[in-house]
Amino acid sequence: MLAALLFASLASAHQSPLHTSSPSTADEPWTSKYGPQTEHGYFGGILSYAHLPYVKCLEDASKPYDIAIFGMPFDTTTTYRPGARFGPYAIRSGSRRQSIPGYAWDLSWEVNPGKLGAELIDCGDVPVTAMDNAKAIDQMEAAYTTLISRPVMGGINALYKDRTSAFALDGKEHPRVVTLGGDHTIVLPILRSLYKVYGPVSVIHFDSHMDTGAVEGRTDQERITHGTYFTIAAEEHLMTNTSIHGGIRSKMMGERQVTHDESVGFQVISAEDLDDYGVNAVIEAIRKRVGSSPVYLSLDIDVIDPGLAPATGTPEAGGWTTREMKRILRGLAGLNFVGADIVEVAPAYDHADITGIAAADLVHDFLVAMLTDTPPRVGHIGSPWADLDLF
Repeated sequence: MLAALLFASLASAHQSPLHTSSPSTADEPWTSKYGPQTEHGYFGGILSYAHLPYVKCLEDASKPYDIAIFGMPFDTTTTYRPGARFGPYAIRSGSRRQSIPGYAWDLSWEVNPGKLGAELIDCGDVPVTAMDNAKAIDQMEAAYTTLISRPVMGGINALYKDRTSAFALDGKEHPRVVTLGGDHTIVLPILRSLYKVYGPVSVIHFDSHMDTGAVEGRTDQERITHGTYFTIAAEEHLMTNTSIHGGIRSKMMGERQVTHDESVGFQVISAEDLDDYGVNAVIEAIRKRVGSSPVYLSLDIDVIDPGLAPATGTPEAGGWTTREMKRILRGLAGLNFVGADIVEVAPAYDHADITGIAAADLVHDFLVAMLTDTPPRVGHIGSPWADLDLF
């Protein structure tokens, strides 16, 4: 008995005392000399888009938002070079020099997307199977439907505006999502989700390919690819008949592909039209086509010339420059955007991260375009030219 008591006493003496509060770090070498452990401005910390707060939104509904960044790392319906499943990572990595709401103001917009009233967060990625395309598409639809069905934050300052309730079938305001792909097939589950909230939407589609391929004679598994999803969406009546492509330049089998594309509901702006008609005419044609309808914006990075954005699965020569694409996006500000995506970034084919950086910068343009009422003015502060000198 005495031995047992002695053993218990010795064991108790070696147990760590219970801590009722965290020990202070104030006198430790790091804190006393350098202060709190903050993320390094550009290349430190957890990877999120532009250093936005990172939340696993699908399992955590405690954090409301107005616009969410969301990754869909899916690429198993590609027809040429795979690898876009790594696109969300590459785009977030390319955004490291941005910091919303801190380091995100630029001369072209003269605003910072983080200071336009909306609560912006990064909701991480949807877990998708790489073994079953039908299941993966269902997973993406379930995830997207979840995110746009949550209650909105309703803004963080007086600049915030409700931009969705007027188009929602239930008359309520819904969050919006900017999706990082992934191959372009992700748009099909997205349109299916949006249809539940808004009904048919108009699509502005920037790409070198139409993605309205015919599906007759294909098996169920073959019907849905990154080159046919718009055809399936049209069959399901997910889109209006007022959609439009921009940047098209791929090789085709003949005129019948354009005729079929028209039956799906699209007009076509080719890559060369930018040279023939100019940026302003391209912007005007797009705005006229979609009008006041709810609009979904989808941008395939291969709309950019592969000399400037090589990291993509189906590159086509003769594309628009990054600057031209950014200029067009600025001209679309104020349309009734209900969502947007950037897809087909496949970083295995990149050089010095230039494609990921370009894609991340285009997402910045998406955010501002979705949160402003009109395109920015011509010119900028600090310019040596007066407004009357510009044409």
